[in-house]
Amino acid sequence: MRNGKVGFAIIGTGVIAPKHAKAISFIPEAELIAVVDVAEEKAIEFQEKFKCVQNYASLEDCFQDDLVDVVIVCTPSGTHGDLVIQAAKAGKHVLCEKPLEIQADKMTAMIEACKKANVKLGAVYQRRALDTNLQIKRMMEEGVFGKLAFANAYLKYYRSQEYYDSAGWRGTWKMDGGGALMNQGVHGVDMIQWLNGGVKKVFARATAVSRNIEVEDTAAVVVEYNNGSFGIIEGSTVVYPNQATRFEINGDNGTVVVDDNGIQVCETLEGKLDPANWKPAVEFPEADVPPLALGHFRFVWDMTRAVLDDREPFVSGEEARKAVDLIHAIYESARTGKEVIIS
Repeated sequence: MRNGKVGFAIIGTGVIAPKHAKAISFIPEAELIAVVDVAEEKAIEFQEKFKCVQNYASLEDCFQDDLVDVVIVCTPSGTHGDLVIQAAKAGKHVLCEKPLEIQADKMTAMIEACKKANVKLGAVYQRRALDTNLQIKRMMEEGVFGKLAFANAYLKYYRSQEYYDSAGWRGTWKMDGGGALMNQGVHGVDMIQWLNGGVKKVFARATAVSRNIEVEDTAAVVVEYNNGSFGIIEGSTVVYPNQATRFEINGDNGTVVVDDNGIQVCETLEGKLDPANWKPAVEFPEADVPPLALGHFRFVWDMTRAVLDDREPFVSGEEARKAVDLIHAIYESARTGKEVIIS
């Protein structure tokens, strides 16, 4: 640490990296020490734009920098495992972008490596950190909606063929690990399973109905949750125009519907409710952060505090793998045509 601040390094300068750099700038206890990219010119440009102390083209050089306490992994999904394990062996805490990894054995190795090195491993699922979702989570924990019948997620986006063609790793099993669900939909998959207490079984169909890619651009899933309720997950990247990501939860005492525009329905037999009346189990500090950057700010702040307070991150490695394990089960069901029980 320098000047009592937690030092961060960002690995990868792609589209998500600037959100992390901006988030760090809003946190007094955090400092952006370094950026790493194999393309030296991109690292230099990022360093200048976000005023970080150093740029590296080599992971080894970054990991040898004593001022770096935490690395933020912002590289393609299929590279996460090896990077996290290397960082852990170098004694660095890790905040990993979604998904945690695309291979189950790699996720296990990542978690074990961080435990062995006694470093923190957190992952970014920013929807979990939004006030409305935290409030709904508390309401569900308190049984506000009664015995639950359905918990549905609608994850309908638009990505052109040009989008997939623009980077060789996109739409591939090896580096993307999947399509509409593993890349674009993983946040929504994580959200619905987290809100409703985890998934027991799935039965799915998933394929590329429109795009020329290896992985699915469309999926439909029937879900049975651990609490006995059922649900539907619909995911696609060929829906034009993009639809607001939406979650619907129905019980015998009430319903809540929330989408990207906020609460659409929140009502029980007793009348309409305001989720803001339910205090979240996790509270974050106030900050004048643009709404689209709020989730990343909260995750970077949380990792900063996890290091300073020596506690687990808000979304640990074990928690982060649940959405990926669920998506793997969905893919297995689609491949075999059979229902899959999640262990």
